[in-house]
Amino acid sequence: MSERPGSAVSSGSAPPAEAIPRPEPSSAVLHTAPRSQGPAEETEGSGGDAQTRLLSAQRVLPLRRPGRWIATAVVLVLVAQIGHGLLTNPFYQWDRFQYWFLRPVILDGLVITLEVTAYSAVLGLLGGILIALGRLSGSPVLRAVSWVYTWLFRSIPLIVVLIFLYNFSALYKTLSIGVPFGPAFFTFDESRLATDIVVAVVGLSLNEAAYAAEVVRAGILSVDQGQHEAAAALGLPKRYQFARIVFPQALRSITPNYVNQLIGLIKGTSLVFYVSLLDLFGSVQTMGSTYPGDIVPLLLVATVWYLILTSAVSVVQFYVERHFARGATRTLPPTPLQKLRTGLRERARKEAAV
Repeated sequence: MSERPGSAVSSGSAPPAEAIPRPEPSSAVLHTAPRSQGPAEETEGSGGDAQTRLLSAQRVLPLRRPGRWIATAVVLVLVAQIGHGLLTNPFYQWDRFQYWFLRPVILDGLVITLEVTAYSAVLGLLGGILIALGRLSGSPVLRAVSWVYTWLFRSIPLIVVLIFLYNFSALYKTLSIGVPFGPAFFTFDESRLATDIVVAVVGLSLNEAAYAAEVVRAGILSVDQGQHEAAAALGLPKRYQFARIVFPQALRSITPNYVNQLIGLIKGTSLVFYVSLLDLFGSVQTMGSTYPGDIVPLLLVATVWYLILTSAVSVVQFYVERHFARGATRTLPPTPLQKLRTGLRERARKEAAV
């Protein structure tokens, strides 16, 4: 039988391999017709459902951690023993502690402590910023003077600085402002100017500025160099770059470190007693000399007040850090009130689920 081009191939001859159409792999779709489920399959499916229900009904047991429970028990026992010893030991004289805690002489000393701390913290931070900028300046004179200042006041103990300033009038009777090696424009008596609180604030500020300078310098250096380059590329003035771009970002690093310095400053104010300023510690020392039997409760009064002051500073630190964390973290850390609300919601949800 003769074949013509394009005619169909007869059933008796095998078609060539290239003549059989092959579906593309991407377009091949398998269709399976549903089949009826036999008795054996129904039994197997029912057993699978029962096993699934059994597994879902089982309670998931947490991982056992005996070491954690033992450590927790030991810590609770130690805390209970310490608390029991503090409350029941008659040596602490808690009745006298209650008597002295809000006495006017103690509160007057507390006010002086707060004043000295506030003035010294502000002046010390401002001085630290100026010294830090001097350390980062392009002028070799400013860099040298700033480095010498930091080295000097970090090397001298604070009590030495305070005593030296307290006796400063013995070295210089009068102070004057004018032309160096020339006439003086203003002259005043140093003994009238340098009162006890002025000596305390100046001494603490000079010491605080040396440490604050390193904290501020480290915070400025922690800002990414690309931020400086981007601000310079925009043609912004140096002052505007520092005040609006660099320093706000540096505050995220400066705040926790400077708060440590501030807490140290609060405790360092106890040294102003040695320059005849009756702060909180000075008042306690004076009352302890007058009433020798109340030395221990008076020291406890000072301890509790210092704890209150440092705790208040820590709370302020949390909210300041949270404020400057905006834009740097995806979610801000929750406040204690937010943590309490979240815990109450979780507890209510668990009770509702049970």
